[in-house]
Amino acid sequence: MVQQRGIVLAIILTLITCGIYGIYWFIVLTNDAGKLSGDYSFTGGKHFLLTLVTCGIWSFVWAYQIGKNIAEAQRQRGMVPVDNSVLYVVLTIFGLSIVTYALVQSDVNRLA
Repeated sequence: MVQQRGIVLAIILTLITCGIYGIYWFIVLTNDAGKLSGDYSFTGGKHFLLTLVTCGIWSFVWAYQIGKNIAEAQRQRGMVPVDNSVLYVVLTIFGLSIVTYALVQSDVNRLA
């Protein structure tokens, strides 16, 4: 089951814990997006590990893929799919991954 999370609280917890909560948020957010789109191979642990191994380069791939997964989940629910993949990549390139997390969480909350 996908859990709705408060975006402001998640950002505050990420800042207070110096990013530790952000790692947890990344993993569960990725898992939720995979569940909602029906792509059960899209897991947070795998993407977190790949991001670590590639020294952060994989985060750009993740940002693109999570946008596609959200759009697919919207399409499956009869909503007009909004593909924000490129926006997520651009935000990640400029070091605004936490904004990407917040936007994805907003979409996940609407789908849950």
